[in-house]
Amino acid sequence: MNHRLFMLLAVTPVLWPLFSSAQAAPPVPPPNNTGGEFFSPADSLKQFTVPDDLKIEQVLAEPQVRQPIFQNFDERGRMWVINYLQYPYPEGLKILSKDKHHRAVYDKIPLPPPHHEQGADKITIHEDTNGDGKYDKHKTFVDGLNIASSFVKGRGGVWVLNPPYLLFYPDHDNDDVPDGDPVVHLEGFGLEDTHSVVNSLRWGPDGWLYSSQGSTVSGKVKKPGQKDKEAIQTLGQLIWRYHPEKQIYEVFAEGGGNAFGVEFDDKGRLYSGHNGGNTRGFHYTQGSYYQKGFGKHGPLSNPYAFGYFQAMKNAKVPRFTHNFIIYEAETLPKKYWGHLFGIEPLQGRVVESEITADGSSYQTEDLQRPVATTDKRFRPVDIKLGPDGAIYFCDMYEHQIAHGQHYSGQVEKDDGRIYRLTAKDASPLTPFDLGKKSSQELIAVLDHPNKWFRQQALRLFGDRKDASVIPALKQKLFSSDGQSALEALWALNLSGGFDEGVAQKSLQHSDPHVRAWTIRLLCDDQRVSPEIGQQLIALALTEPHVQVRSQLASSSKRLPAEPGLPIAFNLLSRSEDLDDVHIPLILWWSLEKRVAENRKELLAYFEKPEVWQYPLVEKYILERIMRRFASTGSRNDLLVCARLLELAPEKSHAEILMSGFETAMKGRSQTSFPKELIAAMSKYGGQSLSLGLRQGDQEAVEKALKIVADSKADNQKRLDLIQILGEVKVPQSVPLLLKIIQNSSDLQMQIAAISALQQYPDESIGKVVSSQYPNMSDDLRSAAQTLVSIRKPWALEFLQAIDAGKINKDTVPVETARKMTVYSDEGITALIAKHFGSIAGATTEQMQQQIAAQQKMLSAATEEPDRYAGEKLFQKNCGKCHKLFGDGGEIGPDLTAFKRDDVGRMLVNIINPSNEIREGFETYLIVTEDGRTVNGFLADQDNNVIVIRSADGQSITVERENIDEMLPQKKSLMPEGLLDKLSEKEVRDLFSYLRSSQPLP
Repeated sequence: MNHRLFMLLAVTPVLWPLFSSAQAAPPVPPPNNTGGEFFSPADSLKQFTVPDDLKIEQVLAEPQVRQPIFQNFDERGRMWVINYLQYPYPEGLKILSKDKHHRAVYDKIPLPPPHHEQGADKITIHEDTNGDGKYDKHKTFVDGLNIASSFVKGRGGVWVLNPPYLLFYPDHDNDDVPDGDPVVHLEGFGLEDTHSVVNSLRWGPDGWLYSSQGSTVSGKVKKPGQKDKEAIQTLGQLIWRYHPEKQIYEVFAEGGGNAFGVEFDDKGRLYSGHNGGNTRGFHYTQGSYYQKGFGKHGPLSNPYAFGYFQAMKNAKVPRFTHNFIIYEAETLPKKYWGHLFGIEPLQGRVVESEITADGSSYQTEDLQRPVATTDKRFRPVDIKLGPDGAIYFCDMYEHQIAHGQHYSGQVEKDDGRIYRLTAKDASPLTPFDLGKKSSQELIAVLDHPNKWFRQQALRLFGDRKDASVIPALKQKLFSSDGQSALEALWALNLSGGFDEGVAQKSLQHSDPHVRAWTIRLLCDDQRVSPEIGQQLIALALTEPHVQVRSQLASSSKRLPAEPGLPIAFNLLSRSEDLDDVHIPLILWWSLEKRVAENRKELLAYFEKPEVWQYPLVEKYILERIMRRFASTGSRNDLLVCARLLELAPEKSHAEILMSGFETAMKGRSQTSFPKELIAAMSKYGGQSLSLGLRQGDQEAVEKALKIVADSKADNQKRLDLIQILGEVKVPQSVPLLLKIIQNSSDLQMQIAAISALQQYPDESIGKVVSSQYPNMSDDLRSAAQTLVSIRKPWALEFLQAIDAGKINKDTVPVETARKMTVYSDEGITALIAKHFGSIAGATTEQMQQQIAAQQKMLSAATEEPDRYAGEKLFQKNCGKCHKLFGDGGEIGPDLTAFKRDDVGRMLVNIINPSNEIREGFETYLIVTEDGRTVNGFLADQDNNVIVIRSADGQSITVERENIDEMLPQKKSLMPEGLLDKLSEKEVRDLFSYLRSSQPLP
């Protein structure tokens, strides 16, 4: 990757002074500022120690390579290298702000070549022309790149990751000179942290390009010409892939460490490293979720994942091995075969680990450090298996290897070395060119003992798409076993010969990895024929190999409900996978995907009594599926919860379901429960007091009122009961709720009481709330403003208190007065006119002038804004209604996926919120038969009730039979004038935070 990148993140022992946003970069300090002894390339080599049966050779050094952060080899065995000289600052961009982890917001998105700002990065080619093991010929393929992290040859050119772009440089004549300008295939990869950008581009055995994305960048990835709303939004670390012919981008798996490196073992299993300790990295399965630094890097994209995978197990070790290979060649002595070799940039070493099975995944155990040195500047950043079976690693050669220092100018850009670790008696390879072999000759290369040759042959099969080899590859597939058969399957697919006929036979192949990859290739297009579907369903019941079952589980998630659900259902009956590290959660994720559209099929599954006895279902599914349906709070989903409880064959199963239900409801206001759910919970005694209160049981009412009145009782229990009192109407609770408003010091309890009182048409409520208003906190006043505006007597009482000077008019938003205008009452109308004047709002022309002024102020600012101050301003002014990075209210739209780098559009939406009301956030005014008014978004509805979410975040359920009028409103709930009360600095701080692509640490 920008493997120089990774290490950077590694450590920041000193926080270097930050620089002004007006600077492109700080001045580079004198060389003697860096400290540490500098060794020449020759002297540095002398500092290494390796085992007696190995030798280390320095194959390249400055000036041929500088800052080498990524390397690989072409079909002729030539080494290609990225010289990462532009790091850490993209050329031509201005940093507007940054957080303490140096994640930057830039002034613009850089253009792709050839219209880009010329950077210093370049891709160089190095050749051993005479087979003596020394690279004696050097050339540049392309230069002027600007934060280029990795590349790979194939499909008639060279693919280059140069964030925010995936570029393709055509070179059809293979003369090492691009045929023309690069083609942009993808755009939108984040640049916020240049030591963490997308990296390690390489071919998978399936013909997709694979890459990892680091933890401190984001993505809004799309093809050129696609609309912004079509972009795939990502936050933080993940593995992604792209199919060049089909032009499909997708996230392969989400989460991980600061993901650097992509490794495929000989079975096509995918791994990446980690910048943390106590592990050597991650084994990634398709469509899965993995641990991440959630506070710093944001939540998982699926809020209903309800779990994630950890890194591979290893003994406690210092951080870190961000990049590694699994050695699958025969040049090194046999004792090294199949072992993991990882680079440790902080310690300046290479580690060797044994990798062994852990269910369907893997774990590692460290064996030794086969490469160590006394040269403190040795910083290995990339590692590869070479065509000669040796191990190659890039050395950035720097005293400091922390992004903080590099970001402050402590970068040594003149040095860099590349080393080869090989057997003591190894000889150099004779020059070769796989590209000159015929396709028929390449078939024999699939049996080469060095994985590198097999992978190159696969790439060439994918380039050529030569149909003439299909018969021979089919014959090889079905007459061979083991690795030979698997390589034939991959080559057959890349040559265009993998079809349903082949798949039907290969699903029955004796080699489990052929079966697993047949499943994966079949399901890549997210659909299969009915015949194949039935074969996969049957295989889910009989497959003996755990990794094949793991792939079946992953693929079931990709397929439509038919056959995806039957495959998952059959796998859930396999009790042998109960303790597997991956399969149970993968099966949950497969089911979770169907919740929105396949309730009927899911419920039909649970109508089978035997299903409830499956260990996988009991341990992993019941609690999660109940929690999933309950989490939405929608009436239809709560009815599914009721049905699940009705179907539970034993009390123990109902208890598991109720555990999931309670988890979903923890810490949130409960919406009204359908009577069917209340009845189902009553059957098993679930939440008996709550249910009794909802059912009007007098004993339950008395007990509930006693608990609510007891300030020493459990707070959450009191809040839950107050919520119910606001739903079922218990008139004797009004004095108690008013007492809480008057005497309690618990803000949450007071707000809950005010919300509950909305249901009761009692004139004393308006009097008490109006009299208490001057003593309330701002948060409590907000709830009180909603309350007094929903009934005419309360509104009049409140306005009269303003008129009498008991309430300061300046503490009352004009939006509250606007809500009161719905009442046809001369007294209310007169008092509003007297104290608030015209409340029609600013004119469009006035708003346009304000938008222009704010935009000019923001663009002219030279002082770096404070994103942390902006975060506090967001929480105070916006966070009650809007969610960003998983935090905030749920009244208005979630802003995480909003195009927040478009300042003009944001200003329009903030200053003139009614200009464009997003679908799903239209507001309605409901007038009930008893004179209550309810204003807000339509959150849910069915044949019996309407659920409105008000501006203070409360979900208010109104029975349809009690609705007198329901009127659509043209005005947004979002108030105007939000920026009026902020200083220019505060506006700049707020917008700098809004433009952040990841949560602040």
